Order: sequence, then structure tokens, then C-alpha cells
Amino acid sequence: MALEMKRSCEKCGVTLTASGVAYICSFECTYCANCAEQMNAVCSNCGGELVRRPRRQDGSTSSAAAGA
Repeated sequence: MALEMKRSCEKCGVTLTASGVAYICSFECTYCANCAEQMNAVCSNCGGELVRRPRRQDGSTSSAAAGA
């Protein structure tokens, strides 16, 4: 299953791009870098660790994900 690339920060609502910097927890709660820093890299929804989300080229799809 491919990672869902959410398009906005769950705290402040800023737009996030697939190729930009964002932070996620293991439940895929998604935050911008500023909010992640303000929350000390701890998810406000589940208390999990926030880590940098992998980046993708905007609009690209993986043939591996399509075949999964």
C-alpha cells in the first residue's frame, strides 16, 4: 500500500506538495515543518513521533505502487 500524500497541514492548513518538506507519524497524520517543530516532533493526534515524509515528484506515480 502506497503512502497517502496529504496536501495540507493538519494543524495550520498550509498547502503541502508531494515534492516539498512535510512530517508524518505512523498513522500518516501530516504536518508542515513549522508545526512539526512547534510540536517538538510529537503528533498532537496520537502522541507518535513525527518524521520527515519521503518526497515524490509532483504528479508522478510509481509503477511498483500501481502493480501492488
